[in-house]
Amino acid sequence: MARSSSVATARSRFRTVVRRLSAALAARCSVDLRALAAFRIGLGALVIADLIRRSRSLSAFYTDDGVLPRSALFADYGEVYSVHALVGEPWAVALLFALAGAFALALLAGYRTRLAALASWLLLLSLHARNPMVLNSGDSLLRMLLFWSVFLPLGARWSVDALRRAGAGTDADAAAGAGGSERDPGADDGDESATAGPSGSAVATVATMAVLIQVLLMYVTNGIHKRGSDLWMDGEAVAYIMQADHFTYLLGNHLAEFTGLLRGLTVLWIALLFASPLLILLTGIPRAAIASLFVGMHLGMAVTMPIGLFPIVVVVGFVPFFQTPVWDAAERAVDRFGPPAALERWRARLESVGESLASLDASIPRPTPSGALAGLRARVGRGRPLLSTVVPYVFLVLIVLSSAQAVGYAETPDPAENALETVEMDQHWRMFAPDPTRTARWFVTVGTLADGTERDVLRDSPVEFDRPTRAEATYRSARWRKYLGNVASTDNENHRSYLANYLCEDWNRTRETAVENVTIHQQYERTDPYNGSVVAANGFELIEYDCSGEFIQDE
Repeated sequence: MARSSSVATARSRFRTVVRRLSAALAARCSVDLRALAAFRIGLGALVIADLIRRSRSLSAFYTDDGVLPRSALFADYGEVYSVHALVGEPWAVALLFALAGAFALALLAGYRTRLAALASWLLLLSLHARNPMVLNSGDSLLRMLLFWSVFLPLGARWSVDALRRAGAGTDADAAAGAGGSERDPGADDGDESATAGPSGSAVATVATMAVLIQVLLMYVTNGIHKRGSDLWMDGEAVAYIMQADHFTYLLGNHLAEFTGLLRGLTVLWIALLFASPLLILLTGIPRAAIASLFVGMHLGMAVTMPIGLFPIVVVVGFVPFFQTPVWDAAERAVDRFGPPAALERWRARLESVGESLASLDASIPRPTPSGALAGLRARVGRGRPLLSTVVPYVFLVLIVLSSAQAVGYAETPDPAENALETVEMDQHWRMFAPDPTRTARWFVTVGTLADGTERDVLRDSPVEFDRPTRAEATYRSARWRKYLGNVASTDNENHRSYLANYLCEDWNRTRETAVENVTIHQQYERTDPYNGSVVAANGFELIEYDCSGEFIQDE
């Protein structure tokens, strides 16, 4: 009898411990539905902004007239899973850009949210596969955040889907009063399980845990990489980065002389990287305080370094870290002070548009599915909860393994690596690590014209090898800087020929005096940030290209 009593006591204690651990885990993985709504809006806006920025070099980077025509893409990368690689004309690629923009707009508005998120992720994956030479860490993070968004209830608040569900709920109440029933039209999006409760309700699922850990892994692995760098650990890294002026603009062009401030920022950044696990360990307001420090640092990067949308992508990635107490406090502040009249008018207009879209969607006639189709749809519906749990769980394990492998702490099995490569979710976060950029670099593309004169054919300017006033100004955009940096790598010698061929054809297509030969040089200069002396300065030739020669040259 005593033994039975002790076993029962042990079981009871074990259940208590499990409940407490489960509650603690749920508290750390919960994300407020309002945060998910803001996260959705941010993702949609980012995809649209990214498409607009890429469109400035649409022909150069994504068509057969550019630096990587499809023949070269397939020759270098083999089998490529990309819809964008099926077409080579600028107008066809522009249509794909427009399609991606339409899905991103639907995601922003929260219309058929899960479908919009899935389509946006697939089209972004396709776009990235079309030209890997122009990708940066911001692209990788945006792609991964979109992947996890497919499994999150992003349309539960502030969305057309929420208005559709609210309208269906009203109709369902009326039907129930008359002895009938009405199906929730928002159920197709898979968000219905998250919509119960007050406006400040939160959800804790494998997917919410995954999207938080995804951001955390970026900092943990990057911090481990930086730990092996003397410049980072000695507090000098940011000072060296700021004197490499192809990586600075706006405020960054004026910070290089404040070495004491830059040392302090280096120490603060390293401290934040090492403290990043607190983003998961803490909850509520303390977590929001740590997240705000990271957000502030990235906003600082946005006004000092021309690194594309990366800082803004990270800021959007931090939105889910702000939990219910933060959103409740924000709502109380709005209720107390009231929104400005202009903001109130815009909100009313947006709600009106959303209600119109919801009404229009509800009024569209839909065919009644046949018996076989209805059965298939029912089976898919029954399998959706399993799919929405198993897939994020599997990939959560895989990204943890991949991160551990990236820093030398584990090995990822080949099948797992293949799965990660298929969806482009390998975890490599070496931003400015282990050693930071210390050398200013710029390119000179000497084109010999038919009349014997020379011209820099990339910038259509006189040929000048001396260090420019601002090296950053010599690049057309941050994505061009990334591309040219990759071209200079010894692993990408073929791409030097592709670039030279593009410069020849682009010049001859738009100028009266043809270019006959192009020679591409990379110049560099390293300066000591503490005394301003030049430590190293030189340049080297990447390729000399005959514009009448063959397209691919292995030199």
